[in-house]
Amino acid sequence: MVTFLAGGTGTPKLLAGADDVFDPGATTVVANTGDDVELGGHLVCPDLDTVLFLDGGELDRETWWGIADDTAETHAELHRLAEAADLSTGPQYLSDDAQTSGRDIARWRRFSGVAEFMHIGDRDRAVHVTRTSLLDAGYSLTDVTRTLADAFGLDRTLLPMSDDPVATIVHTPQGPMHFQEWWVGRNGDPAVDDVEFRGGETATATDAVLTALSDPVVVGPSNPVTSLGPMLAVEGIRDALAETPVVAVSPFVEDEVFSGPAADLMEGVGREASTAGVAESYPFADAFVLDTEDGTDLDRPVVRTDTTLDGPGDADRVARAVTDALSEVA
Repeated sequence: MVTFLAGGTGTPKLLAGADDVFDPGATTVVANTGDDVELGGHLVCPDLDTVLFLDGGELDRETWWGIADDTAETHAELHRLAEAADLSTGPQYLSDDAQTSGRDIARWRRFSGVAEFMHIGDRDRAVHVTRTSLLDAGYSLTDVTRTLADAFGLDRTLLPMSDDPVATIVHTPQGPMHFQEWWVGRNGDPAVDDVEFRGGETATATDAVLTALSDPVVVGPSNPVTSLGPMLAVEGIRDALAETPVVAVSPFVEDEVFSGPAADLMEGVGREASTAGVAESYPFADAFVLDTEDGTDLDRPVVRTDTTLDGPGDADRVARAVTDALSEVA
């Protein structure tokens, strides 16, 4: 048994070609939910859904977001209506009072659906409608995720990091904004002053997550700040990682990041944007997988390979390097 911590696209890209190395039936994925938003009344869970659609054979692997070949009639009509009615566009938060009313799981991340700022396909939207309706019927996010995983025929076990709300808030010179506003709505602008995991101080890991973290853990090449940071803010997760073998794959080659906003975010929270900074962020990691071009000297075992993840063959190669690293510390 092995457990992957997943956020963004890095870990899903690793999982996309790892089935011959890590039996899906013996693999659990714990996904970040700090990026979740309630958009137009529907709870969108991007990191859960990327794994859900990947393992269900539905993921759009061009964007690593949403369902392949999905239509977007509702999304387009929302934008047409907003333009015709001269309504504001872009990320629009609901009122401060609304941020803490309604379903608890959506706290601090409620946005208007008017001219929605995130692209949601029609079949994709059906998942969010189903998820939200089941939550409103009294099911936990863990229960709902299990139901959706069954519907998509997943062999891997997929778990949210917590059933409690945690919202990743990016603090900027223009004020605080949810990660999705900063990254999707504003394309990673303005500069990052700090990152807050709002709700992390009261959120707890579920029994299912703690059980999964008793197995060896793989931290994929995800963003250390906004993919792993929310998980580490949840009570029980950091302690569990300190008690089990952990291998991490660096999303950097020395000080060059493969993709995404990891460098800006790490610098914003006062960490070195590099493999060395990742290692400092992960004191619980017992070993690392680094790129062959990455000469960073770490105080823990290192296995090197080409860590490019452009296709299933790449993922298989990196997954085998992960097993080599696990063998050194398990």
